[in-house]
Amino acid sequence: MGSIHNTTRRTTRRKIATTQTLKGKILGTGRTAVRRRRVSGIKGIFQVLAGLGVGLILLSIMMVLPWRWFALPTSTFMLREHVLNDKPIHYQWVPWDRISPYLAIAVVAAEDQKFPVHHGFDFESIAQALDETKGRRRGASTISQQVAKNIFLWPGRSYVRKGLEAYFTILIESLWPKRRILEIYLNVAEFGPETFGVGAASRRYFAKSAASLSLWDASLLAAVLPSPKKMSAEQPSDYVRGRAWEIRTWVHQLGGARYLAGM
Repeated sequence: MGSIHNTTRRTTRRKIATTQTLKGKILGTGRTAVRRRRVSGIKGIFQVLAGLGVGLILLSIMMVLPWRWFALPTSTFMLREHVLNDKPIHYQWVPWDRISPYLAIAVVAAEDQKFPVHHGFDFESIAQALDETKGRRRGASTISQQVAKNIFLWPGRSYVRKGLEAYFTILIESLWPKRRILEIYLNVAEFGPETFGVGAASRRYFAKSAASLSLWDASLLAAVLPSPKKMSAEQPSDYVRGRAWEIRTWVHQLGGARYLAGM
């Protein structure tokens, strides 16, 4: 009898041990499966995000690259002006070889004298943009940055817009030659209310073609760029005239149109 009971107990223990082992294996397998699912889910999220990132980069390149060769039909600033004021926009594309060389050098002298040599950002000017005596920021945007903003973005000082501006500036500097960047800027810059580009500005304010602009005409147009809705090239104030004389001086200091010959 004793041996029978001992045998029964051993059999029972073996069954219990086997059951516990199976349970452990099952639980272990379940935990492993859960971990694998979690890892797989995280990988899937990263793959989706990476795919979206690549897609957005390709889309942005497609938004920028064609304008290396084709004339811009409009810009976000023109569309915004038209929607807000419900007035027709004066705009006419003018190719580089039909734009007065005086305007190109006047705008560079007034807005971005390091334009031919920088790669989209003038870090020295950015560092000096904080007026320590008054505690306010001065403009430090390059022509390339202004092109990025005027064509693709909107006015404002938010970090989101500034970040997008920097990104599009890098694309523009990478995909367009310098002369093309300046050509586009001269065609999309706002020179007055509802007036964009040198084609419209030269006709409206001086009754002449963009190719016929004199250095004084060009200096007046460059002088109003910081605030084209408040300053007028057609009826210049004393301030605008004074600024135009300064720009003429800077043009001569830079060596005139020869300064841009290497672009």
